[in-house]
Amino acid sequence: MISFILNGKPAETSTGGDRPLLWVLRSDLGLTGTRFGCGEGQCGACSVLVDGRVVRSCSTPLRAVAGKRVTTIEGLAQDGRLHRVQQAFIDERAFQCGFCTPGMIVAACALLGRTPSPTRAEIVRHMDGNLCRCGSHPRILAAIEAAAKGGAR
Repeated sequence: MISFILNGKPAETSTGGDRPLLWVLRSDLGLTGTRFGCGEGQCGACSVLVDGRVVRSCSTPLRAVAGKRVTTIEGLAQDGRLHRVQQAFIDERAFQCGFCTPGMIVAACALLGRTPSPTRAEIVRHMDGNLCRCGSHPRILAAIEAAAKGGAR
């Protein structure tokens, strides 16, 4: 049995410890916001937070999160209100197909949690590992800058 905190609530699964966290989240626990992209940990679509740090869930075995806090895109909103980064993505029209968006938002939340007022260069450097096939990068950067100006949770 592997136990962890998922989006603020205790979670427990008897799934094997080698199973990728992505598939436990999507298939076993029904949290489909985290996306499968490349399956190699290179594109960032599967990004989640583990104890506040960005990890690629497609290449993270379930055993690696035992006893830790895992936050998915579904866990960012609080009390029916979108997280500031989620709202900024909407306001800045940073969506195209929406496939990369959950990973982008999760990664941006990690950045703002660590660096509340990042420079544009810091944002670009941090987000460099999250790929957007639609070319929304300028709007994504604008959304992160807007969220930083408003202060991230």
